[in-house]
Amino acid sequence: MTSTLNKELVAEVDKRRTFAIISHPDAGKTTLTEKLLLFGGAIRLAGTVKGRKASRHATSDWMEIEKQRGISVTSSVMQFDYNGCRVNILDTPGHQDFSEDTYRTLTAADCAVMIIDSAKGVEAQTKKLFQVCRKRGVPIFTFINKMDREGRDPFDLLEELEEVLGIRSYPMNWPIGSGKQFCGVYDRKRTQLELFTAEEQNHVAVRSVTGYADPLIKEIAGDYLYGRLCEEMELLDVAGDPFDMERVNNGELTPVFFGSAINNFGVQTFLENFLDLAPKPVSRKTEAGEVEPTANTFSGYVFKIQANMNPAHRDRIAFLRIVSGKFERGMTVKHVRVGKEIKLAQPQQFLAQDRDIVDTAYAGDIIGLFDPGIFRIGDSLCQGPEVTFDELPVFSPELFCKVTVKNALKHKQYQKGIDQLTEEGTIQVFRTIGFEDIILGVVGQLQFEVFEYRMKNEYGVDVQLHRMNYQFARWIVAPSIDPAKFRINSTLVKDKKDNFVALFENEYALRTATEKIPEAKFLETAP
Repeated sequence: MTSTLNKELVAEVDKRRTFAIISHPDAGKTTLTEKLLLFGGAIRLAGTVKGRKASRHATSDWMEIEKQRGISVTSSVMQFDYNGCRVNILDTPGHQDFSEDTYRTLTAADCAVMIIDSAKGVEAQTKKLFQVCRKRGVPIFTFINKMDREGRDPFDLLEELEEVLGIRSYPMNWPIGSGKQFCGVYDRKRTQLELFTAEEQNHVAVRSVTGYADPLIKEIAGDYLYGRLCEEMELLDVAGDPFDMERVNNGELTPVFFGSAINNFGVQTFLENFLDLAPKPVSRKTEAGEVEPTANTFSGYVFKIQANMNPAHRDRIAFLRIVSGKFERGMTVKHVRVGKEIKLAQPQQFLAQDRDIVDTAYAGDIIGLFDPGIFRIGDSLCQGPEVTFDELPVFSPELFCKVTVKNALKHKQYQKGIDQLTEEGTIQVFRTIGFEDIILGVVGQLQFEVFEYRMKNEYGVDVQLHRMNYQFARWIVAPSIDPAKFRINSTLVKDKKDNFVALFENEYALRTATEKIPEAKFLETAP
């Protein structure tokens, strides 16, 4: 029995590809996600984002505030099958005012796809997300989008990848022209041409060639673009990095693809190459060592909690990344933090708001568990020996507000909303010492707006937010903590676990405190 299960596990794990899509706003992330789902047969008709004034909304955006703004605020999970692979896409918010939810979603992925606008290059938000990937050594694949529009020189874009993000690149294909002159790409791996026509979006014409100097390219692209392609390819062959899978897996080299997601150009080639190169599920760290995906016993951890995904049912879903073993509906597992056995009765898989009950799932899959209020971010579930995964740090907020309720009679609903949104990770809550005032901390400004919106629409509570000047939060670890020492340069508060946290207005105040209180450790993440 064991050997049969092992073979089944190995085969299923080998099929899985679980990745997050990261990008700056408007780089085309939602469009690329939709086209990937289209190829996977998960949707019949690609949605269009709000900017194109269409009545349909993107499949991966479901919260009302997302539909109004045409942006992804929370992280969606989507699954489909393609070419024998089971693909799990974690769609992260790309808006500049993103959240800790984005960081955490990246911990559930085995690799990341980074989308870059060919006209804008690497933007601020992409840098933040990329840094999280780099810290974890996650392989990164790059899709340079909007080649059918006037953009920057491809070499400039590759140079920027290295200078701004510190990662070398290997172009898997190379554009022939751009903007109005864009006529396709030369596929270096398959030695073929893919021809671009703006009118024909459902079929890409492919021509086999002997190499980039093939006369057929000259015939199709004309003398100027042909000559330029030959020069650029010679330069890449001589001065470019060689393809090295080990460096890709270590996050040191990114395979780069050029295309146009809105025109469906280059997406299928990208998907097929990506599924071929992307890592299958990897082992995860626990306090007791690594857990392999093919281990016989089931284990996983909660990386996201979302309340009220279906407003009609007021439901609450915990998103679980399966780390090892086989998941079966109705199985009993140990909830490690509370020390109890629980039954997983209605597991779900997602296509944004559409859900299916799932009977089995394997390492790499993301499933949604109905949560009656028993789960928290970072909770580990397992069979067999207890494991606790150390995948989910609490990140230091950068923006702070004091919160008050407009109607004192709504205090009970207010408290429920605060508790649930804290557990989801939408906000971090701090309480001042003595007065018990509530201060909210977030990574991005939009989270305050989401907090206000959801408190009003889901809990019926109007709140007022008063912006505070703090920029840094540091968790304090010391043999003993004297609040008086922190009064001069900072405000001392407590987080939801009663840890002491100092809030600082600027770097000078933070530096002064570290010098004056040398016995204390000032940590960027919760201990």
